[in-house]
Amino acid sequence: MFRSLYAKLALVLFLLFCLTGSALIIASLYSARLYQQEISQHLNIDLAPHIVDEYLLMEKGDINQKNLENLFHELMIINPSVELYLLDATGNILAFSASPKKIRRKKVSLQPLLALLNNRTQLPLMGDDPRSIDRKKVFSVAPIAGENNSRQGYIYAILGGEQVEQLSQMLQNSRILRWASSFLIAGLLFSLIAALVIFFLLTRRLRRLSTSMQAFKPSEHREAATHSHKPRQQPDEIDQLNITFAAMTDRIHSQMTQLQKTDSLRRELIANVSHDLRTPLASLRGYIETLEIKNETLSSTDRQEYLGIAKRHADILNRRIDDLFELAKLDARELKPRLEHFSISELIHDVSQKFELHCQQQGLSLRIAMNTTNTFAEADIALIERVLDNLIENAMRNTPAGGEICLQLDENEAHEITVSVIDTGCGIPAEDIPYIFDRFYQKSSGSSSDDKGTGLGLAIAQRIVDLHGSHLQVSSQLQQGSSFSFNLQSATNG
Repeated sequence: MFRSLYAKLALVLFLLFCLTGSALIIASLYSARLYQQEISQHLNIDLAPHIVDEYLLMEKGDINQKNLENLFHELMIINPSVELYLLDATGNILAFSASPKKIRRKKVSLQPLLALLNNRTQLPLMGDDPRSIDRKKVFSVAPIAGENNSRQGYIYAILGGEQVEQLSQMLQNSRILRWASSFLIAGLLFSLIAALVIFFLLTRRLRRLSTSMQAFKPSEHREAATHSHKPRQQPDEIDQLNITFAAMTDRIHSQMTQLQKTDSLRRELIANVSHDLRTPLASLRGYIETLEIKNETLSSTDRQEYLGIAKRHADILNRRIDDLFELAKLDARELKPRLEHFSISELIHDVSQKFELHCQQQGLSLRIAMNTTNTFAEADIALIERVLDNLIENAMRNTPAGGEICLQLDENEAHEITVSVIDTGCGIPAEDIPYIFDRFYQKSSGSSSDDKGTGLGLAIAQRIVDLHGSHLQVSSQLQQGSSFSFNLQSATNG
């Protein structure tokens, strides 16, 4: 029942209002009583001194009964709520105006009487009530002087006798007092209800957030949470929680999507690797087993041929494994380009010399076209060389004998150097162009070589170019050739 935040707040608020209301009512009644006593004592504080000045009540230690009886009679007529007591010098009660049956004390303490005589500002002061063993009441007191300024006794006036008590009891049951109490209780109840409504409105956004969180949990974090709440221009703590939760769910959703995509790629990679490595591995194993079985019957020429074929398949297998490791590092962003200034024209010449013999063996011509005077670039020279190697190998596989491969350099208006590898090969079908940078992509036909490669060369080249903040662009026409190009940031020589 009290598991929700609103229920707990409502319970705490209810208890707080009950305690506050009870304390307020008790404090109001107590302070009203004290205030009434203080006012009464202030108004009647000179009553006893006036009585002493007007009446001779004691003479040489004896009580003047006639004057005392007259005083009691007049006081009963004028103010019956006041009770008079004649005390001796030690506080013993000598005479009184109240009924003898109601007197419970024979002596009162002089300490509060002397305190009032010495200081009349700290009111109210309470003295002993002779009609009770433990009750205290406000009073007025005056000393009765004797010979040589000695004190024969005291006039002790209780301000609020039995009639006042009866009247107070009646007031406690009065309609006005009940009305005032009812009004106070109604005010507290109204404040409680208003506070609960305000708390309900304030926690509404928290409830919406809690609902979104609970709805997000059963989805196994695969769906981003939706929020209808729009944060304010100056968001508060709850808005910040909503914003943070929305960002968290979006991130989790993105990560889950990425994990699913990665898992799919992993499965595809395993399948492709298994298929792609099985062929050269099976060929390698087959020729080695043939050598092992027929070693005595094979001629030296056949043996060398079989060993050459086995070595070629071993090289293919090694190259494909190296490409897989390299692509994995690029995908994991483990490779960071080490930027440096170098001459891109010199790098192109070095790469062309490396492939020149292979091109001649395939009947291809390899040429260089320089359309810029600024040949210095800022990049990772080893990674750019790897891109050129992959692009030239791709061009050689797809260009028939008699074709041409061109390494071209250009500079655009933004002072970026454009490197292009252009061939006159069989071209790429338009429907295949969006997929040529995918893992293990291989053209189904038109290749001039039996070795189709790993299908990772263009993917590796694309990721290296991406690391340099550029993009590998391709344009191609069937039976006319293809062009691969990328941009590099130019650098000032020296």
